[in-house]
Amino acid sequence: MPKMHDGKAAMPEKPAWLKIRLHRDATFAEVDRVVRSHSLHTICSSGRCPNKAECWSRRTATFMILGDVCTRGCRFCATATGCPQAVDASEPDKVAESIALMGLRHAVITSVTRDDLPDGGAAHWAATVEAVRRRNPGTTIEVLIPDMEGRHELIDIVAASHPDIAGHNIECVERLTPSVRSKAGYRRSLEVLAYMGSLGLRTKSGLMVGLGEREDEVLQTLRDLRAAGVKIVTIGQYLQPAAQHWPVAEYVVPERFDEYRKAALDMGFDYCASAPLVRSSYLAEEALKGCCKGAEGACGEVSQRQYR
Repeated sequence: MPKMHDGKAAMPEKPAWLKIRLHRDATFAEVDRVVRSHSLHTICSSGRCPNKAECWSRRTATFMILGDVCTRGCRFCATATGCPQAVDASEPDKVAESIALMGLRHAVITSVTRDDLPDGGAAHWAATVEAVRRRNPGTTIEVLIPDMEGRHELIDIVAASHPDIAGHNIECVERLTPSVRSKAGYRRSLEVLAYMGSLGLRTKSGLMVGLGEREDEVLQTLRDLRAAGVKIVTIGQYLQPAAQHWPVAEYVVPERFDEYRKAALDMGFDYCASAPLVRSSYLAEEALKGCCKGAEGACGEVSQRQYR
């Protein structure tokens, strides 16, 4: 936690390298129209992603299925928490059609956590991946799933749809997990990732920094992820969505992100994107290419372009 001043947490000043360039061009407007016309949700909007304008202008978006209300209330997340609405059975086809209209070569799909559903939404997940593949046979598919309460039988349902990348975010270091994440556990997340890897899936995870962790804790988290068989990892700066969320303890300097990237590659990760504005789905297609090639150069390109 940040140091206290007059009874309140003293927030560090946001540095220049976190300034966001706007890319709201005609392509942005077209993607926005497709998303709105199909009544879809995206983590780009719900999660207040700083890269939304850039990504939408490049015809990329991360679709969020199973509604826009989460049953959990993690202190870092901007997504609404509460009682979700009924699942939209037509959503898989809507997502598939939107991906076709946008001409995506790589599609990223995530979801809110639905602890209210008996299967956690696993069948809907599988239906969405299958619908996307039927409509877009040339598109690679990346899923970013909740922990499914660690239930293997539910993970099996999603895995049976054969996504090209199976992601689940560790989010933060182990010491901060009980304070920052709601219900989710650090060890459970590692077990979920290890189990997905045991099914033959290429696994990916994401980590936020700047919440009050130490450098040695970040490195230990990377070692834990690698021991769980994770192939791709992303590291980005935590940005506080609103006053009620976990405060920013530190704005990590770009040079340290580069150190984390190099450390991750030395540990044996196939690909690591590490920079202040990196998010788990940012330039995801490049991550897949880099993972397949084992290309350190591609990874370095992603990390550097964020703050030059």
